[in-house]
Amino acid sequence: MKKSILILVLLFTVSATYSQKKKPAKSAASTALAKLNNLSVELVKNNLYLFVNNKATKDTMLLKTYTGNAAPKDCKIVAFTAKGTALHLITWTESNITEAKERTENRVEVYSEIWNTATKTKPLANIQATTNIKEIQWLDKGKNASQTVEKKRNEGYEFILTKEGDVKLKNKQGETTMVYNASSNVYQNLKDLKKK
Repeated sequence: MKKSILILVLLFTVSATYSQKKKPAKSAASTALAKLNNLSVELVKNNLYLFVNNKATKDTMLLKTYTGNAAPKDCKIVAFTAKGTALHLITWTESNITEAKERTENRVEVYSEIWNTATKTKPLANIQATTNIKEIQWLDKGKNASQTVEKKRNEGYEFILTKEGDVKLKNKQGETTMVYNASSNVYQNLKDLKKK
C-alpha cells in the first residue's frame, strides 16, 4: 500500500514537471522614442540622448537631463539639407500640470533642436511654451458667487522649418528668419546678414 501511494505521488510530480511549458523569453524592447535611419532618440536614466549608429562606432549627444518624473513625449526626427549640409531636426514635447485650490495650470513645452551629427554640434535650439490657466474668481467677499476664468499664456517662439532649410521664428511681435551659415555651422538672423 505504501509503495503504491509513493509511486502515484512520484508519477504525479514527474508528469506535472514535464507538462509545464517553457515561457518564451521576452525580447528586449527598444526604448527608442524616435528613429530615423541610423539615428535614434532614447531616454536613459533620466537623460535624453541622440544616438548615431555608425558602422564602427556609436556617437552619443546629450539633448536634456530630467529631474523628477518628467518625461518627453511625441519625439520626432526630421532629416533635411541646408546650404549643402545634412542636418537633423529633433523635436519633443513636455507637459506639466500644476494644481492649486482655485487654480490649474497646464504647461506644454515644445523643444526644437537642429543637430549636425557629422560635427556633433547644435546650430540652433528653440523652446516654445504654452500655458493654459483655469482659475476660479470670486465675485463677492463672502465667496457665494464665482466664475471660472480661462487664460492662455505663450512664451518663446513658434518654430517653422522651411523647405530650403531656413527657420522662421514667430511670436506676437513679429517673425524672424534664420539662415544656416555652413562655414560657421550656426544659424544667423537674415536681417543681420543683409546689413553686412
